[in-house]
Order: sequence, then structure tokens, then C-alpha cells
Amino acid sequence: MKLRYRILGGIGLFVAIALVALAIALGHDSPCAPAPTPPANATLMKAMVYRCYGAPAVLKLEDVAKPVPAADEVLVKVHAASVNPLDWHYLRGKPYVVRMSEGFGAPDDPRLGVDFAGTVEAVGSSVTRFKPGDEVFGGRFGSFAQYVSIRQDHALAVKPANVSFEQAAAVPIAAVTALQGLRDKGQLHAGQKVLINGASGGVGSFAVQIAKALGAEVTGVCSTRNVPLARSLGADQVIDYTREDFTRSGQHYDLILDIVGSHSLLQYRRVLRPKGILVIAGSASVGDWVGFLATPLEAIVLSKFVSQKFVPFLADLNREDLSVLAGLMQLGKVTPLIDRTYSLAQLPAAMAYVEEGHARGKVVITID
Repeated sequence: MKLRYRILGGIGLFVAIALVALAIALGHDSPCAPAPTPPANATLMKAMVYRCYGAPAVLKLEDVAKPVPAADEVLVKVHAASVNPLDWHYLRGKPYVVRMSEGFGAPDDPRLGVDFAGTVEAVGSSVTRFKPGDEVFGGRFGSFAQYVSIRQDHALAVKPANVSFEQAAAVPIAAVTALQGLRDKGQLHAGQKVLINGASGGVGSFAVQIAKALGAEVTGVCSTRNVPLARSLGADQVIDYTREDFTRSGQHYDLILDIVGSHSLLQYRRVLRPKGILVIAGSASVGDWVGFLATPLEAIVLSKFVSQKFVPFLADLNREDLSVLAGLMQLGKVTPLIDRTYSLAQLPAAMAYVEEGHARGKVVITID
């Protein structure tokens, strides 16, 4: 018996030491590395990179190799990109768990950005869906650059003629998050009552419009200055959170899409119908360690014990949903809302602004 306790104690000590070592490794910030020399004879382009974790000031505009499309890839000249909270989580490497995939100490891939819109410049030998000259939008890591290459069957769709490149670049992550959160995770259908908590932000501004397009009765929650904006997006009712706590309003909803994480799950429960669904698409917690994972983990546990559903999720960028959104934009049912535009060289200022959390709609980067 004593031997068993010694073995268990030894295993426990080993696990504790391993966890401490992992914590130290995850929390370590390496200094910014110098830019490497581009490959000989490579065609160069401008791209914004981060060679260490940190504040927006670590971003640098560099000359990097222009991508060459593979047989099944499309080369896109980027005209516009947009900033998402995902970008500054990667930039800062926080919560630290993101470093397990992005790199210990410093990012393995120094490129940043996902959303983009532009013109197809060249296609690989097996590409059939696109041709040079097509105006497209989509999602691909490294979009804060003059060019991106992307597989034709990945998150890429034809841009509607009635929206600008800047508007189309605002769509991918935010609008797909809103669409999948409402339609798939929230199981929203016509006639239901939905509340959008964070109705004037990037995801929220799309969510209000998409929920209306799906036939729902929409209540938006935002600050005083954004009440007229939420109404203009189509919200049937708007709650100013500085004056009223919607979790004490006495109203009940079939679905709540929570983008800001301003209340506890038990508070949300008060205003959900017995079979209602809370879809968690964001969190106010951005700590160094667990950060935005705390609420989703709590939601998974709580759903086991109550009749309501608490559903955390991350969007899955795909060409099918981008095509759905293109159709909604073509019909005028969804119009991307742009707060500010910055040049590629001004990306650090754009990232700092988005990190403050007060953007109305999306922040877009224009790229020459």
C-alpha cells in the first residue's frame, strides 16, 4: 500500500512539475526577431507581420515573398481586409492557450489577418470555379497583405456587384459568426423572439439584419449613442444597457445571441423561455490564462442540468455560407456597417481601436 501511494505521489509530482513548466513556457515572451532576408529571385509584396507577441506597436510593414498559387489555388490581389478580435488575440498571444497552436515565445507564422476582398489575379492549373478578373471575398490567414493565395474550395466566394471591396472585406468572420450562431446553433425560425446582446458591433450589426431576414422579432442591446444605429439596422426594439438591465425586464426570448458576455449565465437564464437557447459568440473575459474559455466551459456544464441550452461556438468559415451572405447582400437584406477605415501602414492604430471594444460595425483596412 505504501508503494502505491509513493507511485501516485511521484506521478502527481511529475504532473505538477510538467504543468509548471508548461505555464512558464506559455507565459514567456521572446524578443522580436529581425526580418529574414527574402528568398533570392522572389517577387516581393508588402505585408504586415508580427515577429513577437505584444501590443500593436510590434506590427511591422515588411517586404515578404508574394505567394505563388498551387494547382488548386487562386491568387487574389487584396483591395481591403478587416480587423477582428481574433486578430488581436493572436497578436498578444492571449489567453496563453492560443500559443499552444500559434507558437511558444513568439508566433510560428508572423502573418496576421483573415478577412479580405479583392480581384483574382491568377489561378492554378486545376481551378475551375474562378478566373482572373473575378471580384471575390473570403477568409485566409495572412490577409493583411497585398496578395493572398487560397484553395478554390475553401472560404472564397464571388463578391456581389452592389457592395464595395471594403464592405465585402467586413463580412467573413463577423457575418458568418452571426449567421451560424442564429441559424445553426440557435435554430432560429420565423416568428421567434431573439435578443442580440451587442447589437452595434461587428457581429451584432450583421446579426440584427440576418435575424430580420430570417423573420424573427429582434431586440437589440447597445449603448445610448448606438440606439439609433440599432434601429436603423432593423431592430424592432432596442434596449440601452446604460439605463436598463434586460435580464430584469420581464421579457422572455426564444434565443439570445450573446456577443459581449456582460451577464452571468444564470442572469441570462431568467429571460430565456423554458426551451430557449443562449448562443455564446463572445466573452468579456480576456485574462491571460483561461480568458474567454471560462464562460463556454461553464455553459457546457450548466446545459446538462437545465431545460434551456447554453451553446458556445466558434464560426466555421466556408464558401457555402459566404455564398448565402453574398445572396443576402445582393438582395439588400444585409448591408455591412463600416465604422472606420485605415491604410495597411496604419494597422497598429486600427488594432488598438478594435481592442478598445467600442467599434460600431467593422474596422476595415484598405490595401493598395
